[in-house]
Formats: sequence, C-alpha cells, structure tokens
Amino acid sequence: MFPIIPAASAADSGKKGIFGFGWSPTATAISNLVSSAGVVATDTAGVGTARSVLAACEYGDDTGIYGFGQTAVGVAMTNLVSNLGVVATDTAAVAGASTRKGPAGCSYGDDKGIMGFGNDSVGYTATTNLVSNAGVIASDTAGVGTGRGETPGACEYGGDKGIFGYGFDSSPAPYCTAVSNKVSNGGVVASDTAAVGTPRYSLVACSYGEDKGIFGFGLTHPGTYSSLTNLVSNVGVVASDTAGVGTARSHVAATQYGADTGIFGYGKDGSLTYSVTNLVSNVGVVASDTTGVGTARLGLAACSWG
Repeated sequence: MFPIIPAASAADSGKKGIFGFGWSPTATAISNLVSSAGVVATDTAGVGTARSVLAACEYGDDTGIYGFGQTAVGVAMTNLVSNLGVVATDTAAVAGASTRKGPAGCSYGDDKGIMGFGNDSVGYTATTNLVSNAGVIASDTAGVGTGRGETPGACEYGGDKGIFGYGFDSSPAPYCTAVSNKVSNGGVVASDTAAVGTPRYSLVACSYGEDKGIFGFGLTHPGTYSSLTNLVSNVGVVASDTAGVGTARSHVAATQYGADTGIFGYGKDGSLTYSVTNLVSNVGVVASDTTGVGTARLGLAACSWG
C-alpha cells in the first residue's frame, strides 16, 4: 500500500512575494516577505547595499533579483533572492551594464527577466538588461521606445511576455507619458504603443489572473498623487483608467503572490510614508487599504519567489 501524502494547504501553495530596500528616512535594505495568502511579514534585517528606486523581477521559476537603484549615485549592482526568500549580498555589476536609478523589471519567457528604462548618467533612457534563468544580468541592450525615468511600471502578461508602461520623460507638459512597450517571449522590446489612460510616473505594475497585469498608483502632473489603475489583457492591451481604491500615493512596489493574485504596498503621499498594502484579486480588482506591516518607506521594489 502506498502512503497517503497530505495535500499542501492553501497557505503553503502558490507563489510568495518580497518587498525590499527603499527609503525611510534614509536608504535601507530591509525586506518583508509576502505569504502565498497575501500576508506581509515584519521586517527582515537588510542584506546588501542600502538603496532606493531600484528594480526587481522573478527569474528561474522560483527565484528573484533586485537590481540597479540609487545610493548617493546610480548603481548597477544586484542582489539575488533564493527560493526560500533569502536576499543575498551584493553581486558586482556586469561589465557593460550602465548605472541607473528608477528602472522597472518584469519576467518573460517562463524563467527569465528584464530590467529597463530609468535615469542613467546622461538622462532618461530606454536601455534594458536581460536576466538569465541563472540570475545573471547581461550588458546593456540599446533602448527601444521613449526614454523615461522616475520609475515606469513593468509586469508579465500572457504567461511568457512582459510590458513596460508610463513614466516621466522629457516631453512638454505634462512631462510624463502613458505609452507602453511590449516584451516578447524572447526578451525583445517593441517600439512605443500609443498611450492609454492618464499619464503618470512613479507607479508600479504586477501580474494577476495567471496571464494578465495591472498598472497602479503614481503621480500625475503637476505632482498629484493617484490610486488609478489600468488593467493589461492577456494580449498586452492596456485598458483605460479604473477609479482608484485605497490611499493615493507614489513610489509604491507591487508583486504577484499566490497562484493568480497581486499586491501593491508601501509608498508616499506628500511628506508621509506608508506601509499599507492593497491586494489585487484574480480578476484585477484592487481592495481597500490593509493596515501596514513593517517599516513605512518609499522607492522600494518587489518580486515573486518560491
């Protein structure tokens, strides 16, 4: 007779997430794990160089990576996240990867990732860097689309593709955009797709529903905090604005968790920083604020793991 193996509980199944790094009231490297049920844990002591406005994405099916960001200047170092949610010490920047702050990151192609856009030593850029299924950052790929910084959003959609959207650019007022750029399952970034929704910057995005995505929160010109969201279909089409739910804020982080749900967390509104979170259902509905756990901060990043 074969032994009966108990099924995993709902709390133990599905992806988990991690919020990490940020500014409060100085740069930090603390992290907060997110369970597969969307429960945020208290602070884990920081590992690696404290910094803010960095990018993060999943790679290799069950692991994650933080990259780039700002200390006193832009950097290009990375920190791997194990399949147990443990953040590793700094990995030096690969040769040919330019330093920058305010990029975004997402996964693509089932087990790889991409980080792109942001502010480099010259200004707003569309440069991207691929992340291998072993967590190795590649040297720069020449930018495609409108160069922009101040943290555009990025997320996976369609099961194996990604999308970058929104961000601050050098155009005339409103000085920010709602254009998007799709990422193929081979990591190739497409030219701009015409803007949909309210232009804004310092927003984020995450996937939900297994094959869709959502952009949310951010700043509109001239610096108005927002909780607007825009859904992304499973073919990468960005929808018009959905009225905001929860505290309007910018410099938030977001990640998938569980099998098909997401979470927005932390951020700022004027002089206040928050640790509140907002869950995203498997049909893309954003919930009202959940009381914050961990250190309130802004300019952090998040990714899934496990």
